[in-house]
Amino acid sequence: MTKTLEQQVITQITSSAKEKAVIAAIVKELTKKIKEELTKQNIPATVELVGSIEKDTYLRHNMDIDLFLVYPPSYKKEKMGKQAIAIGRALLADTEECYAEHPYIRGRYKTYKVELVPCYRIEDASEKVSAVDRTPLHTSYIKTHLKEEQKQEVRLFKQFLKGIECYGAEAEIEGFSGYLCELVILNYKSFKKSIQQGSTWKYGEHIALSKGPFPSFNTPLVVIDPVDYTRNVASALSLEKFDLFVTACKAYIKQPKITFFFPNEVTPWTMEKIRKMIRKQNCLYVGIQFLKPDIIDENLYPQIRKGTRSIQELGERHGFSILDTAYHVDTDQQQITIIIKTAKESLPETLVHRGPPTTLKENMREFKKKWDNDNRVQKGPYEKNGRFFVEIKREYTTFVDLLRANMPSLSLGKHIGEIMQSQYTILINNELITKHLQSFWTTYLDGKLPWER
Repeated sequence: MTKTLEQQVITQITSSAKEKAVIAAIVKELTKKIKEELTKQNIPATVELVGSIEKDTYLRHNMDIDLFLVYPPSYKKEKMGKQAIAIGRALLADTEECYAEHPYIRGRYKTYKVELVPCYRIEDASEKVSAVDRTPLHTSYIKTHLKEEQKQEVRLFKQFLKGIECYGAEAEIEGFSGYLCELVILNYKSFKKSIQQGSTWKYGEHIALSKGPFPSFNTPLVVIDPVDYTRNVASALSLEKFDLFVTACKAYIKQPKITFFFPNEVTPWTMEKIRKMIRKQNCLYVGIQFLKPDIIDENLYPQIRKGTRSIQELGERHGFSILDTAYHVDTDQQQITIIIKTAKESLPETLVHRGPPTTLKENMREFKKKWDNDNRVQKGPYEKNGRFFVEIKREYTTFVDLLRANMPSLSLGKHIGEIMQSQYTILINNELITKHLQSFWTTYLDGKLPWER
């Protein structure tokens, strides 16, 4: 019997019995070593496996091991992070120390990614000291409520989200977390129903697995955490990824195909084709290029977005037409490029500034007083159609001049701001067409959605 598209995908993303045995053995081996370290150092914590491996909802080629060191509530918080980092350093390779509400550590054990996170043991979310304390409760909830056959539905849903570039709540992606995927399947029962319902979602869509009342949240999607009613599990989901998901659901219903789950790789255009496409648009692309700060992604991407917004707002405040913004992080070159698309033409030398209506005598006097002796004034103040106006000399007629004068003083985030104080490069159109940006330009200019490539 011929397998359906979804059955084919499930076969590809589900681990075999042998593969499951291997990961179980690895987890057991690592857990034993961590327990030995805890005993050796007389640390009163237990080790718990949490996340998708423990819930058996993981994807075959995405087997991250999440281990929590669970401490009694009376233990000193400042010790927990230090101990987790020390144990991680001793047992893991390629370690990266991370700081959320408290320190934790990432690394590799053999070929597997591992996170070692300290938390307090709690029985109810109201007892939490930090957000991660809820995680073992999340794992327990899903293990209790998710039926065996629904685990495949979760995997299918996760792979769909991965294929359309919406999987992952981390700052780089701003999409669906694994826990959010599991709750969506619990709510709608299956992958197909989740896609059908997802195609009808509107901003503010609300999902709760029990009756309220619940607090309100101003986010594209609200999914009430069944172990903590004060929390929206979908808070990390950006409007951009929410809209992309809804679009993908509609397209999948219309024409299901394998590229929703496994999109084709981007084949970079030639440099000449990229140049031709940029010329054809008849606009100006301005790039701000600088070194990537040595910080974790959770801190990096919010700063990049903040910096991009600041640059856009600066341009708009000075009258420039900002048509689009984008950014690219080159991990090989350790370089970031923020790209602003603007209208090609320079702005006029003078700016018409509108004043108050002539009927408002006091405001009119203040307006005239303000501008009468200003050396920027080219004409006026003068009256026209019952209102006062003044024409002043524009400070910046080109977007590049504006950037050069203002970049170091912009609000760009702590680490990016520090780099911008000393070194950055401004590039225009063809200067931005480089080998390192070739794939970025291909994806950006092509405009195809992931499943259309």
